[in-house]
Amino acid sequence: MNRNFRSAAFKPVLAVVLTLILSVAAFGQRTALKPGWNLFSPAQDVELGRQVAQDAERQLPMLNQRRVDDYLDRLGKRLAGYAPGEKYPYQFKCVNDASINAFALPGGFLYIHRGLIEAADNEAELAGVIGHEIGHVALRHGTNQASKQQLYQAPLAIFGGIMGNDSMAGALAQIGAAFTVNSILLKYSRDDEREADLIGSQILYDAGYDPRSMATFFEKLETGNRGTDFFSSHPNPDNRIRGIQQEIARLGPLPARAAVDSRDFQNIRRLLQSLPPAPQGTAAQQSQPGASTVPAASRPEPPSSRLRSYDSGYVRLQHPDNWRVYGEERDFALAPDGGIVTVGNEGALAYGGMMAVYEPVTRRGAAVSLKDATDQLVARLQRSNPGMRLMRDRGQIRVGGQVALSMEFVNGSPSGGQETDWLVTLVRPEGLVYFIFVAPEEEYASYRNMFQRIVQSVRF
Repeated sequence: MNRNFRSAAFKPVLAVVLTLILSVAAFGQRTALKPGWNLFSPAQDVELGRQVAQDAERQLPMLNQRRVDDYLDRLGKRLAGYAPGEKYPYQFKCVNDASINAFALPGGFLYIHRGLIEAADNEAELAGVIGHEIGHVALRHGTNQASKQQLYQAPLAIFGGIMGNDSMAGALAQIGAAFTVNSILLKYSRDDEREADLIGSQILYDAGYDPRSMATFFEKLETGNRGTDFFSSHPNPDNRIRGIQQEIARLGPLPARAAVDSRDFQNIRRLLQSLPPAPQGTAAQQSQPGASTVPAASRPEPPSSRLRSYDSGYVRLQHPDNWRVYGEERDFALAPDGGIVTVGNEGALAYGGMMAVYEPVTRRGAAVSLKDATDQLVARLQRSNPGMRLMRDRGQIRVGGQVALSMEFVNGSPSGGQETDWLVTLVRPEGLVYFIFVAPEEEYASYRNMFQRIVQSVRF
C-alpha cells in the first residue's frame, strides 16, 4: 500500500519534470542572435533615438489620438517585455499615414503607420510587425549601420574620440541624424531584416500569440503591391516566409490557446475607419534628399609591400600595412586612407577590397552549386549596380585550400569614371563567401598583384 502510494504520487511529478525538460530542449533550438559591432553604447542608442524622434514628430503627421497611442503603447510594451538584450524605454505612437509601414529608431522609439493597423486583419498580424520592429531595436541594427558608416566616412575622427564623449552632438553632426526616411539609422540590410523576422517570431511565441500570423501578414504584403511601402524601407530577404516558418518549427509546440485577435484591436480598427482618410505618404518621404556624389578624395598612396596579418575570428589574411580594416567578423572592408568615398549618405569603396557572406536561394533544402550560388550573387549585384558587366571569366582558382571562382567586371566608380571589380567566390557551410577587390580602371593593373597576394593568404 505504502509503496503504491509513493509510486502514484511520483507519476505526476515525473510528468511535470519531463514537460519542463522537453520545454527547455525546445526553447534551446531557437536561433540565438546578438547585436553586431557598435561604436555606440546602449545609453547612447536611447539618447540618439530620443533626439531623432523629436525631429520625426515635428515632420510627420502624427495621429495624436490618445486611445490609439495608448493601445499601441500597451501592446508594444507587452511584446517588448519578451525582447532579448537591453531593456530600452520603449514607446509606441501612431503616424496618420495610409501607407502600410512602421519604423523603429534606436533606443526603442517606434512608429506605426495608420495604414498598417487598418491593413491587419487581427491583433496577431499587427503584433508580428511590431515584434519585427522591436527586433531591429533589440539587435541595435540602426546604430550598427551608423557605426559602419562612421568608419567608412570618418575613421580618423572616430578614433580621435568623437564617439566617446557623453554628448551626442558630435555623433549627430557626423551621421546627419536629422530625421529622414532614408536616414542611415533606418537603412537595414537584408540580413538585418532576416534577423528582425526571427526575433519577431520568437517574441510573438513567447507573448502567447500564434507566430504563424507574422508569416501570413508578410505573405499578404508580398501579394500584389500592398507591401510596396514596407518593402521599400525594409529590404525583403530571400525566402522570408520560409525563414519565419522554419524558426516557428524550432520554437516548439504552439500554445493550445495561442492568441490571434482581441476586442481592443477591433475597436481601435473601427475607430480609425471612422476618422477622415489618412494622407498617403509623409512630408518626409516627399522631400527625401537625392543622392549626390561628393568630389573624389585625393588618390590614396600605393599599397605598401609590407603585409600585416588580420584575424577577424572567421578568416585570417594579410593586407598592406598602410591599409585599415573596417567592419566585423564576416562583413569587413580593407582600404587605404582615401579609399572609401562618400556618395550621398553612404560610404563607397573606390580602392581596396571587402569580404561578406551571401545566403543563396535553395530549393527544398537541396545544396546549391558554387556556380549557381555565384550566378545568384552576380544577378543581385547587377540589380543594385546596373552598369556592372562581366569583362572576363577567369574560371577556377584555389582559396584557403578550396575551389573558388574568379571573375572580373567593369563598373562605374564612385570616384568618377570606370572601375575594375575582381570577384572571388567559394562555398562554406555559412553560405557563399565572396571577396570583391576594386580599383579605378586605369590603376587596376598596379593593384592586381596585391589583390592576388591578399587572396593567396586567406585561411578559414
